[in-house]
Amino acid sequence: MVYALGGLDDRSFNDAANRGAQRARLDHGIAYTNHEPDSIAELGETQATLAASSNPAYDLVCCVGFRQADGLESAAAAAPDQQFMIVDTAVDASNVASYVFEEQTGSFQAGRLAALLTTRDIDAGGGATNPDARTVGFVGGVDEPLTHGFHAGFQAGVTHTASDIDVLAAYIGDFEDVEAARTAAAAMYDAGADIVYHAAGGAGVGVLQAAQANGRYAIGVDSDQSRSNPRYADVVLASMVKRIDTAVYDAIEATIDGDLPAGDVVSLGLATNGVSVQYGTQLGPAIPDAVTDALGETREALVAGDITVPTERPQSAGGGGV
Repeated sequence: MVYALGGLDDRSFNDAANRGAQRARLDHGIAYTNHEPDSIAELGETQATLAASSNPAYDLVCCVGFRQADGLESAAAAAPDQQFMIVDTAVDASNVASYVFEEQTGSFQAGRLAALLTTRDIDAGGGATNPDARTVGFVGGVDEPLTHGFHAGFQAGVTHTASDIDVLAAYIGDFEDVEAARTAAAAMYDAGADIVYHAAGGAGVGVLQAAQANGRYAIGVDSDQSRSNPRYADVVLASMVKRIDTAVYDAIEATIDGDLPAGDVVSLGLATNGVSVQYGTQLGPAIPDAVTDALGETREALVAGDITVPTERPQSAGGGGV
């Protein structure tokens, strides 16, 4: 297991991948090793080292995160008999199985949830909405195409619901800087936002911290952050869950069965529950039935292809950025 920068205990992306490996160990008795590189260069070096290893000889090298793509292109070419899988991007190689997610559709649902709640008077847990402001926010990690899909989907979901809601947006430049995420979210709450959605990996805990400090709400990402970060469960309305654990588990199981989809791209979306909005453990019951019913209807429309969701970063952030 070669994890994305930031490593384990991020309560989000990497930890979700690790859960997939843990489940495979319980179900199939596999053994695995964890590797947490500190730089993009080290990602590729680690991939190559594992591929060249004979003791142990790895049946599969799991590469978690889109930043592993460049290194994997070289590692896969240099070790054509080694099987790899990668999460969150596609690598065109006959010995690499690529697993990608429809982040934009899950984020559309997150945006719709935020828009439906920011216009209502909600006072539950550790936060409250501010219906008069009609403002929500998005905090992204690295300013790159993958994160743009989250941003684009979220803003499209908000606009689909109500075109007069402002969407503030900021990118902090990485997925590890908790303080930068906290500062960005705090500025949004100060500017009137009552719900902030993040796609900032491990740094996103800063958004949850800012929500709690300001008596507002957050929407988590990758894992159910009301469970992975229970101290903030009183402000986590929901999380846009990506089943990274499923991708890792499926790849390991397919390797055991001798049918890893190497050379193919496997897309996981709403229809396969690869992405979904999962309501918070504490605040889920406080979300009105009318809102959850609306999201159910939107899910059906998205799966049917009746709604097209953009993936490119919005040219503007609704009412403005911070």
